[in-house]
Amino acid sequence: RGMLSVDGIRAGYGSSEVLFGLSFEAGPLRQLDGQPATLAAFQGKPTVINLWASWCPPCRREMPAFAAAQAANPDVNFVFLNQAETPDDVAGFLRQHAPALRNVLIDPAGEASRAMSNRGLPATLFLDAQGRLTDLRVGELSTASLAQRLDAIKAPAAGR
Repeated sequence: RGMLSVDGIRAGYGSSEVLFGLSFEAGPLRQLDGQPATLAAFQGKPTVINLWASWCPPCRREMPAFAAAQAANPDVNFVFLNQAETPDDVAGFLRQHAPALRNVLIDPAGEASRAMSNRGLPATLFLDAQGRLTDLRVGELSTASLAQRLDAIKAPAAGR
């Protein structure tokens, strides 16, 4: 069985994939068109992974801040990992509420949340360019809080 190891949080499930040295596999991920997807495709830049669902009010409220941050920070990967909804439901939500959002993937069984022993959404992981987890936030992020965390994951890259 695979493992998720996030600064002392460990849970076994599915197969594992090493993402930037962090063992993280959210089960078989899919793109909106149903094609397989992998988090390893986002290596090399600071990365924000947001676990969300369209039925989650805090997820919906923070989506505009994430969309604006994604547009304003091309030097950061943003991955929006939907938890356990159908591609049609996710696509419908995005058309109506966040049409410009990129890198939306589906975790069909919601395994990422379970692997983190997370009982609520949204949850957001912040990884630096080397793939080290620098922050894990459960709950809604404000625009200011998101900007502060983005500065933190981009800072090491700026110092090189």
